Amino acid sequence: MAAADSWVVLGRVAGLWGVRGGLKIWSDTQPRAAICRYRPLFLGRDGQWREVVPVLGREQGKGIVMQFDGVEDRDAAAALIGCEIAIRREQLPAPAPGEYYWTDLVGLHVETLDGIELGHVDHLFETGSNDVIVVRGERERLIPFLRGSVIQDIDLEAGRMRVDWDPDF
Repeated sequence: MAAADSWVVLGRVAGLWGVRGGLKIWSDTQPRAAICRYRPLFLGRDGQWREVVPVLGREQGKGIVMQFDGVEDRDAAAALIGCEIAIRREQLPAPAPGEYYWTDLVGLHVETLDGIELGHVDHLFETGSNDVIVVRGERERLIPFLRGSVIQDIDLEAGRMRVDWDPDF
């Protein structure tokens, strides 16, 4: 069993597909189908992980479907709904300089250029035009992830992100 911070969640089991153990997958990878390329994969719930062997993984319409070895019918598949799908951190390639995995940004303390604490990065999401960080502190703030104009500095070792942002906004 690896430490909790050594897991990177790539998606989750969202539903059933077919009657032979197929699963609908919500993928957080880009592109969405990239989740199918990782080996090994791990299924988890409440911090308990087990290795699974995908025997099918592909795009189906606007989603992803997968099937795992040993999951042969709809009942066995139904027991997996809600499980997270993860890999070990060392399975990811190192990001290029100045690039970050979203999972590395979650939890960073966010402060303005004047040192005013805004909270911490709770999560990120895409909007189509730019990514957005959700900062939770005394209130929730949505801050565009625009390097150079809004996001001024990211220091993973210090656990800090500095932003050019009005604290009253």
